[in-house]
Amino acid sequence: MLTIRFDRLGLRPGDRVLDVGAGFGRHVFECARRGADVVALDYAENEVVETRATLGAMVAAGEIELDRFKGVLRGDATCLPFADDSFDIVITSEVLEHIQHDVAAIDEMVRVLKPGGMFAATVPAWMPEKINWMLSDEYHAPKADGGHVRIYSKTELAAKLRSAGLDLRGTHRAHALHSPYWWLKCAVGPRNDDHALVAKYRSFLEWDIVEQPTSTRLAERVLSPALGKSIVFYGHKPVTQPAVRPAGEPAVEAPSVA
Repeated sequence: MLTIRFDRLGLRPGDRVLDVGAGFGRHVFECARRGADVVALDYAENEVVETRATLGAMVAAGEIELDRFKGVLRGDATCLPFADDSFDIVITSEVLEHIQHDVAAIDEMVRVLKPGGMFAATVPAWMPEKINWMLSDEYHAPKADGGHVRIYSKTELAAKLRSAGLDLRGTHRAHALHSPYWWLKCAVGPRNDDHALVAKYRSFLEWDIVEQPTSTRLAERVLSPALGKSIVFYGHKPVTQPAVRPAGEPAVEAPSVA
């Protein structure tokens, strides 16, 4: 299930792509399939291990070329271990809402993005997220370990991205059918995955992801502008913008192997 629309990024074979907070790798897998040279970074060790194993399996199965697989590593989004201007495209999906120092993380992502490069970030949209917070304290921090620490308005995140030096190139909402699922989960308890209604809705979403019927694709298109659980921002780093690195911090080359 992809949230980012890669045609909006102009991704080309051979582009160097960094996925910050890659999770289990859904977006980085698609980048590799499209011929990009991919680097995935996440703070969670188990997700790093699984993403590395999946990319390795994709190489073994011939789904992607070995040369596309540049690295999967554990790291901190607020202190990226890469040199300035290292990547043609930087993406981050459903990550910034977990990070206390989100401005520092955004600055780091823009720092490692090449002038002329493209950026995409997704976060939970304000209204669906606000309902989740109202329904359950266990959904977000501080009760939820590693949970969301803020609810972004569209204006707030746009301002933070512009302040980091990006020219914004548009937004859209996605995953309308997922919003009711999370409202239901929060209503019965976010950890109550065995609840009959939650299990039934999850089965429906899994079926929808695999089958992608026309009916639900149409429903997503119609409902997402109002109910989409995620909002996606696209940005461009101007060619004339100088790269900025904190004083005294050495540049480190991006890894070439996993």
